[in-house]
Amino acid sequence: MWGQYYKTEDGTCIRDYIDVTDLVDVHVKALEKAEPGKVGIYNVGIGRGVCGGLQEATGVPLKVDDYLPRWPGDYAEVYSDPTKIRTELKWTTKYTDLQESLRVAWRWQKAHINGYGTPQSM
Repeated sequence: MWGQYYKTEDGTCIRDYIDVTDLVDVHVKALEKAEPGKVGIYNVGIGRGVCGGLQEATGVPLKVDDYLPRWPGDYAEVYSDPTKIRTELKWTTKYTDLQESLRVAWRWQKAHINGYGTPQSM
């Protein structure tokens, strides 16, 4: 696991975040606005950094046995600037609470311990 070497409050890196529901939504929005021969490149995220929270959201204690060295050139904080996508596509994230997104994902995982199952069982 990478962490503890960054100049942040807890030593771990801070990254932008996007809920998978928002990610699907923005892809649909981009396809609706797509024009032949025109390429749109956008930053997709909530526009601010978030840090950790998995242990708090799941209630499961996490044990980290070993921290790997920091990658060369890796920034302590990285987050998007969603101004262009908000302006051009009139789109913004809806699910910006990392803790809630993690709780939803954890509930789904516990209810589907083997994922969706094999195609034969569906």
